[in-house]
Amino acid sequence: MPVSIVVGGQYGSEGKGKLVSYLATTAREPIAVVRCGGPNAGHTAVGPGVTFQLKQLPSGVVDPRASLFMAAGMVIELSVLLDEIGRCQVTPDRLVIDRNACVMSQVDSDNEAAGSLRDRIGSTLSGTGSATARKVLRDPTLMLARDISALRPYIGNVAELLNEHLDNDMTVVVEGTQGFGLSLHHSDLYPFATSRDTTAAAFLSESGLSPLLVSDVYVVLRTYPIRVAGNSGPLPGEITWEEVANRAGYPHALAEYTTVTKRLRRVGEFDWDLAGQAVRINRPTGIALHGVDYLNYRDYGKSEWSDLSKISREFIRELEVALNVSVAFIFTGPDAEHIIDRRSVVNTRPLAVEAAAR
Repeated sequence: MPVSIVVGGQYGSEGKGKLVSYLATTAREPIAVVRCGGPNAGHTAVGPGVTFQLKQLPSGVVDPRASLFMAAGMVIELSVLLDEIGRCQVTPDRLVIDRNACVMSQVDSDNEAAGSLRDRIGSTLSGTGSATARKVLRDPTLMLARDISALRPYIGNVAELLNEHLDNDMTVVVEGTQGFGLSLHHSDLYPFATSRDTTAAAFLSESGLSPLLVSDVYVVLRTYPIRVAGNSGPLPGEITWEEVANRAGYPHALAEYTTVTKRLRRVGEFDWDLAGQAVRINRPTGIALHGVDYLNYRDYGKSEWSDLSKISREFIRELEVALNVSVAFIFTGPDAEHIIDRRSVVNTRPLAVEAAAR
């Protein structure tokens, strides 16, 4: 009854969507993917020949075999969700939305704008935090997914269905949102945090799954962590995209923009303390590392460990020793095939033995 959880280890946009897409498309049997979070965090789903920029649907959408679920803890922006369902041609027999997921309205984005959240903490002003607060307060005007006629074909009890899948030996992937550094409860940078906890345990709770079912937790990290633009909080070692490009020897300028606000992301040096905290609390069985091509452009698109440059291999080895967790996945670029899957290697012997052998 395997459950894998994918969580971010920094400030979001670490590449969780790409990893979930990869797990779905390379699974031997069809899997179930359950999404947590809200429309304040975009994710990129990447499959063979297809890429979707999404805010709501699970990244497993790129594999037609995958069953898709939206957890009870989700916040739904109805127009965005219906647009994604249409763009991705998702039918009701494939998608289940938990009846208790809450549906935001214009009042939620108005509430956040009135609270000057963008100026104070760099909020996207999506309304996700306001809708979550109204659910906690049992606001009688808040609507749940079960109240929306357009969603009725998709409504169900996600926790019950996921547990049925697991009882029938189906694999479930839980797709977390944002990153550990934004956790409402565990970040050291409050109030520069998001409106929910962003740990593996929290995503299990939102999905209605027991910790005893978990086989793998994957923490996704970037070689250069990012934060959204504006007054979004401290970013230790903040540098410019020009500096990243120069270090890596990129032949062209680098810049990344957020999926939700389309604003230029801030970028900083790898934060070893933050990565250590994320590992300590989430206890991952493996790490997925995004952006080794930002360490050395020669590694762009590589798909074999032996083809990586010395600088990238040394960074990965340092990461494994410092965190005492194996790097199971290495992302070398944006495309579906730009990935090195090391699970068959790192799972064959203890990390201490692996490190000693180097």
